[in-house]
Amino acid sequence: MFDLILALGIRSGEILRVRVHDGSVDALYADAAGQFPDGIVVDGRQVYWTTMGRPTRRPGIPGEGGLDYSAHDGGVHVIDYDGTERRDVTTPGAITTGKQLAHDGAGRLYWSDREGYRVSRINTDGSELTDLVVNPRDENGLGECVGVAVDTARRQLYWTQKGPTKGGRGRIFRAGLDIPSGQTAQTRTDIELLWDELPEPIDLEIVDDHLYWTDRGAPPNGNTLNRAPIPGPGKYGTDPQILAGGFAEAIGLAVDPAAGVAYVSDLGGRIWRVPASGGEPEVLADLRTPISGIAGLSSPASS
Repeated sequence: MFDLILALGIRSGEILRVRVHDGSVDALYADAAGQFPDGIVVDGRQVYWTTMGRPTRRPGIPGEGGLDYSAHDGGVHVIDYDGTERRDVTTPGAITTGKQLAHDGAGRLYWSDREGYRVSRINTDGSELTDLVVNPRDENGLGECVGVAVDTARRQLYWTQKGPTKGGRGRIFRAGLDIPSGQTAQTRTDIELLWDELPEPIDLEIVDDHLYWTDRGAPPNGNTLNRAPIPGPGKYGTDPQILAGGFAEAIGLAVDPAAGVAYVSDLGGRIWRVPASGGEPEVLADLRTPISGIAGLSSPASS
């Protein structure tokens, strides 16, 4: 079971530790996580995270919709759990906008690159950066990739494309972990559309043959935590079960199957605890700063 939740302060640039038993908070890494951190995973005693880079403002467009993240200044980074030995996994310019991050337990990291319109992979030592999916660019952002999850047992990759803000055109896809022989990230033919017309799906997690995801879209189906069985080969996904709602722009997700609990972060600065089978959410901690990605740790990594 989780003892700690690691959370990214998207504006503060902090990696925060939240204790599950009492909701108390301290900083693992303060003021140095980089520009707009978003996705986070823990592998052994190392913490990896992505950054989106620093946006510019589009003239005349207020709010989040006016932020332009198209500069190639995102990244993947790592520190030891004691907060030392920070380094960059990717080289400058390799990523446009790093979003959710996943790992396969075998030395490889996977992430969605939103304004890069792609899903990519790299070894934890920084070698073999590979694009696995590359979508054509479009003016509505339908091809922007956000969430990512890896099913190592079945050798499958899942990702979300959230679509336009509050647009009800979000989708979830699946493909093999490796590009079919003779194909490219742009031309691969094994991509399956599993769900479409979702409000705005964000982060993903696979647990016990189910896919969980957060959705920051418009209510009633948005700003929710969702779950659905993973479809069989060539099958379309069934209607998702809404496990909880009422979040303030739901983003991060960490499911603790041993405890029967899912944790959700939102841009309102809260981390919520939700029964993994559905139920009323409760606030674990109010961090008073917008939170993007989260990751759970059990005793060996937190000792």
